[in-house]
Amino acid sequence: MRPSDYVRLLLLAAIWGASFLFMRVAAPVLGALPTAFFRVLLGAIGLLVILAILKTHHEFNGKFKATLILGVINSGIPFLMYSMAALLLPAGYSAILNATTPLMGVLIGAMFFNDSLTPKKAAGVLVGLLGISLLTTTGPMTFTSSVVMGAVACLVATSCYGAAGFLTRQWIADQGGLDAKLVAFGSQVGATLFLAPFFGISAVVNPPVSWGDATVWLSLAAVGFICTACAYILYFRLIADIGPVRSLTVTFLIPPFGVLWGVMFLGEHLSVGHLYGGGLICLAVWFVLGQSKAKPAPKAQDTPATT
Repeated sequence: MRPSDYVRLLLLAAIWGASFLFMRVAAPVLGALPTAFFRVLLGAIGLLVILAILKTHHEFNGKFKATLILGVINSGIPFLMYSMAALLLPAGYSAILNATTPLMGVLIGAMFFNDSLTPKKAAGVLVGLLGISLLTTTGPMTFTSSVVMGAVACLVATSCYGAAGFLTRQWIADQGGLDAKLVAFGSQVGATLFLAPFFGISAVVNPPVSWGDATVWLSLAAVGFICTACAYILYFRLIADIGPVRSLTVTFLIPPFGVLWGVMFLGEHLSVGHLYGGGLICLAVWFVLGQSKAKPAPKAQDTPATT
């Protein structure tokens, strides 16, 4: 890898790590559903602008419906789950739990997609579960039902990411492929269409007490345009330049940035739970990704799995 590739990996990790910060700012004011809806809406608009600037032809080759459905699984549900977690957990917790995406890919692949569960992968899953337990029980937050619910929301999101990787391979890659930028755009459109009715009903029946101030909307703009639209383009560019396995090393780098931004800008506190729990989760991810070089076919995590 070239020095510029390392710089881009760090930049991508910093951007995706910041998404948990921005959601932590917006969600407590607007609520989980409006935060998730505006994130995918602004992400779709941002990607549309980028596609126009790059003069990318909107030729989905009969796969537009598939990208819409993938958007529900890979963006709509996960972003809603992370917005819910932002009401209950510090940004650093969510960033660390996001690193379980490859572990969920292993479990879902073994259960539903006939993917082999090797001893190394199984060990990674067990180590990851131990890391989650340590994080939620020994972290700076008191172990309560709210912490458990927030952690479960994050794990639902990473499960969706894991499933989306296999579905992307079946619906897109194995059917002749498609420009990754179009997959990203179509997925954000699908997520927007999925969340729009729920957002509309909630805005009428139970609107937010406040629609926020400039800080909230700047956070939404950042998480939509920068952490979603721009980050997806950067991620896919990295996959093209250095390959999917090396690109997935960003999974190890997101948690430190997520914790760092939370400490710097939200006054969150560090604890041994961050160190031990986060360290075990990263070790578990290393176990799982270590198998990818020998068996590149599954690519369960080759889709945007972040945030």
